[in-house]
Amino acid sequence: MKLHLASGNAHKVQEFQALADASGRGIEIVSAKVVGGMPPVVEDTGTFVGNATKKARALKVLLPPNAWVLADDSGLCVDALGGAPGVESAYYAGPQSDSAANLAKLVRTMRDVPEDQRGAHFICLLVLIDGAGRESVFEGRCDGRLLWEPRGGAGFGYDPLFVPDGHKKSLAEFDEASKNQLSHRGRAWRKLVARC
Repeated sequence: MKLHLASGNAHKVQEFQALADASGRGIEIVSAKVVGGMPPVVEDTGTFVGNATKKARALKVLLPPNAWVLADDSGLCVDALGGAPGVESAYYAGPQSDSAANLAKLVRTMRDVPEDQRGAHFICLLVLIDGAGRESVFEGRCDGRLLWEPRGGAGFGYDPLFVPDGHKKSLAEFDEASKNQLSHRGRAWRKLVARC
């Protein structure tokens, strides 16, 4: 089974393929690059599910009618920032920013926030459009707290700053399999697999 991922982000393709491999269901994650890349999508709905749905539908129209499409919209919600960066996680440091700039801005923004107010959670909304055009939504969440400085070289995005509840290591210090058991994306994926 092929799932066309509505993303050109190589990290996301790798992460979803690792999740797919671990599920043992013979699922192949296909990057949007195979159809010339992800069409431009303005992520302006203000919600994770709305943005993921827009991405899934944008890719679906470029594929054969019976193709399956998967889209993800994820972000980090920080309690002390009223849920920010939230749906703007990918653009936190500005529209042309990259992951390093976003992470650096969050470290600066949180510099004076005390330990007991550093709660945060990652959230992932997956939208699956099957071969018949039916849409399904799956949500995963990972609660935790923010470190004072990034730690670890694995993962991407805000992973080096985030410690899941019940753990002492950042998400960027876990091996891939362990991270996928804990992460918001892994939790959403397992819900999807259970339904397919």
